[in-house]
Amino acid sequence: MLKLGIIGTNWITDQFIDGIKADGRWELASVYSRTMEKATAYQQKHGFAEAFADIDQFFEEGSFDTVYIASPNSMHYQYARQAIENDKHVIVEKPSFANIDEFAQIEGLLQAHPGVRLLEAARHVHTPLFKAVQAKMAEMTRIQGATLTYMKYSSRYDKVLAGERPNVFTLDFAGGALYDLGVYPVYAAVALFGEPESVVYFPTLIETGADGKGVAILGYESFEVTLNFGKTANSHMPSEIYGLKDTIVLDNVADFSNASYFDDDQVEHPLATETAANPMKYEIETFTEILQDPTNETQVKNYQKWFLMSKHVNGLLFTLRESAGLDFPSDDQ
Repeated sequence: MLKLGIIGTNWITDQFIDGIKADGRWELASVYSRTMEKATAYQQKHGFAEAFADIDQFFEEGSFDTVYIASPNSMHYQYARQAIENDKHVIVEKPSFANIDEFAQIEGLLQAHPGVRLLEAARHVHTPLFKAVQAKMAEMTRIQGATLTYMKYSSRYDKVLAGERPNVFTLDFAGGALYDLGVYPVYAAVALFGEPESVVYFPTLIETGADGKGVAILGYESFEVTLNFGKTANSHMPSEIYGLKDTIVLDNVADFSNASYFDDDQVEHPLATETAANPMKYEIETFTEILQDPTNETQVKNYQKWFLMSKHVNGLLFTLRESAGLDFPSDDQ
């Protein structure tokens, strides 16, 4: 059995823990929160064996072998570094790290701890429907680009309008639309089309100085992919992948719950696959198989594939941010 440690006590950790329990190959070992009151409450809520309010003690004395990090983006690097130094596997919520320097330092640290694995939790690219879209794309005679949309109004934007500065909307915490919601279409683009040759990001800035929404254009050899995302408005537009006369239509680039292929005669063919009540099910299955047998040749190749994709996404997010002149404080550290 793998033993799980948790950093973060929010809805996303609840969902991850529910998926871990359903998987059946994990024990709930340790939980960390900044106050013992919160840590103990979360321990009792989910049935963890132990709770910590001291981060050093958590990593040095916790009985877990794998930590799931769901803290604010700006804290990912610090926690991942401590985990690797203590020979703990890391599952970190997307986006993995705030900039390419942080990723490079983590990559170097992993080389010094070759038995440790770091995996980025981008749930949507592990789903059967995403794989069905990839398979259908491989059958299309020509790809002419895509428009990927994910725009969802955040209740925390109400706080911004009231004069507050919630973490998710501040550059200090590596927040903003690109790193919070834009990471979904960025990940999908890299997984579907590979690394672009050129990129540019046009953000709409809000009162905190962060990007509330924006449009990114990724240039490939013979087509462009447009990413439309944001946290200050709602969009009901689907996402589309363009062939010649044929098209793939996705209802939601973050969840991949429904997709259809429209052939040359514009006849719709639903891409029907298994769906799970918990959208984290499939990434948890992938990660569990890698971590249970990390030296297995097949799992080594799987790990290398996902780690390289994480590296590409990290670099692409950073380059997009650079193109828009958006700086995080951690860029200078």
